[in-house]
Amino acid sequence: MNLLRFRGLSTGDNVLASSQMAFRTFRMLLRGAPLKPWLKNSRGPLFVGRGARLTNPQMISHQGRLVVEDFAEVQGLTKYGLNFGSDVSIGRGCMIRPTSYYGGEVGVGLWVGDRTSFGAGCFIGCSGEIRIGNDVMLGPGVRLFSENHVFGDTERTIKAQGVVRESLSIGDNVWIGSGATVTAGVTVGSGVVVAAGSVVTRDVPDNAIVAGVPAKVLRSR
Repeated sequence: MNLLRFRGLSTGDNVLASSQMAFRTFRMLLRGAPLKPWLKNSRGPLFVGRGARLTNPQMISHQGRLVVEDFAEVQGLTKYGLNFGSDVSIGRGCMIRPTSYYGGEVGVGLWVGDRTSFGAGCFIGCSGEIRIGNDVMLGPGVRLFSENHVFGDTERTIKAQGVVRESLSIGDNVWIGSGATVTAGVTVGSGVVVAAGSVVTRDVPDNAIVAGVPAKVLRSR
């Protein structure tokens, strides 16, 4: 039996699928080409999906291939910019927002290493400094925050008390599972695995496996 047929695809179907993927990739490359001259630094191809938005591109840089999937939102307005390494992918519907659309202080910035990927629907709130290492995988719906609301004064509304910003850091070779949240001020070491749905509120040592709300170390790899 033909292996492709066993897997549910005929040779013709496989050729058609490959052609469709190649055409989609070509269209993403065409969308990215007009944006490249506007970026702060653009080394390597830029692939931009349908409905994706890169605002304030003069503050966005990448050192190699950068993929921005359909309907992703990458907002560049920051003090130190959004700085991506090589072979970084930003999944469908991701939002990278360092600065509020409704006023307030400009965000600090984002640094992302090589071969790091953001799954579909991630939210990266880099109003404070966020640094992400090489070979990091963020699953769908992961949320990273680098600010917290101030709420100590009960005589004033929480909204009126503003926010406090704290840096967030993630080491190399980390897997953060779907729907997990990492809060402001946390350092996640290298080689860490964060279980899906966890809320990380404290520093995580290298090579730890953590899970829960709040996340706790289960064991080391």
